[in-house]
Amino acid sequence: MVITEKEMDVVDQEWMELILEARKIGLSIEDVRNFLTQDELKSSATY
Repeated sequence: MVITEKEMDVVDQEWMELILEARKIGLSIEDVRNFLTQDELKSSATY
């Protein structure tokens, strides 16, 4: 799958919105990082 520069801009914008929303509800960068790592571990365990 090839991602175009325009698609990457959309993805980047969505990530920024998610991070800003996480900050609004009081989550730290570490909280987000832990969540993503936990989710990544779950995904790799199912394969």
